[in-house]
Amino acid sequence: MLERPKTLTLENGTPPQPTFSDQEMSRRVAAMTQHMAAEQIEAVILTSMHCVNYFTDFVYTAFGRNYGCVITADRLTTISANIDGAQPWRQTFGHDNLIYTDWHKDNFFEAVKQLVGDAVTIGIESDHLTLQNHEKLRSALPGRKLIDICEVAMRLRMYKSTEELALIREGARICDLGGAAVVETVREGMPEYEVAIHATQTMVREIARAYPHTELMDSWTWVQSGINTDGAHNPLTTRRIQAGDILSLNTFAMISGYYQALERTLFLDYCDSKSLELWEINCQVHRRGLELVRPGARCCDIATESHDLLEYRTFGYGHSFGTLSHYYGREAGLELREDVDTVLAPNMVVSMEPMIMIPEGIPGSGGYREHDILIVTEAGADNITAFPFGPEFNIVGSSTA
Repeated sequence: MLERPKTLTLENGTPPQPTFSDQEMSRRVAAMTQHMAAEQIEAVILTSMHCVNYFTDFVYTAFGRNYGCVITADRLTTISANIDGAQPWRQTFGHDNLIYTDWHKDNFFEAVKQLVGDAVTIGIESDHLTLQNHEKLRSALPGRKLIDICEVAMRLRMYKSTEELALIREGARICDLGGAAVVETVREGMPEYEVAIHATQTMVREIARAYPHTELMDSWTWVQSGINTDGAHNPLTTRRIQAGDILSLNTFAMISGYYQALERTLFLDYCDSKSLELWEINCQVHRRGLELVRPGARCCDIATESHDLLEYRTFGYGHSFGTLSHYYGREAGLELREDVDTVLAPNMVVSMEPMIMIPEGIPGSGGYREHDILIVTEAGADNITAFPFGPEFNIVGSSTA
């Protein structure tokens, strides 16, 4: 009978140019290993898409399988499923990758056990492990001490390096191009998805031009119209856009797992007087919010001041940027909400994105939302979103072309 291995290694092809320099990736890993040494943690098991990407430059596609990365004092290794071949090896910083096969049950945990070795004190992402996987990990590593490191990893990701900031700036520029593609395309009678297709194609092509060695994954556009604007994350639909509709323009450029966004309120062809009044109120809050983002400001204080001006808001006023997406990652410690007391510091990146939602049946109904990306500096904040906002610029369509 053929003996089928539980794990294997595969080096196939030539690794592409990485997203970041070896010095940048080494800095990230060193920051984690320094924490490990200080807390006497012998190994860290990362399982989230955002942490695996941040420390290894590998964005995995789960499809129901487990993926991870093990960091020890002198080694970083990604764990991937056999279905992906050598692509994880090519993408991993340092090119140390262990594949697990489907030929035995729970081979992922066998791979973890192999890499962890005799380590007794082990860091895990408790906010990402399911209850089932937590139990399987304990079974694979009996007698070990599991310590949560998700907060530590998040804090490391919150402060962006020079290389990260350069990529985020490019991503914001590309989102602006996507926004321009929406404006040049949208017309009465067009379905939301047709407008979105053009914007996404524009962004993907520019990412490919600006980053010719990158993978192209997950950039997308939402063009929400009418009733579909009432939720910030409402999906794209087949609804046909009508004259006088309120629109939410949302373009999202993903570069190597790094998320950038542009969001704007638009109206097609014309805007009625009540909608114009509400739009101006939200723009007023947005302008004030942009003024409040600066080093030394607390997230909760920014939210509290803006809250006095905005009675119909639906969520916090902004969040951190970096390696995240609509289905993974979030630096919850850097959100502009009343319950977050993090102090803004240079090299943090946050959005300002106030939103109000007026229900159907009330004059001016719909969702109004603006969104800019700001890099916190020593002196204040650098707004890297160039696309204009407000009624002066964003009543768009055939009659205004």
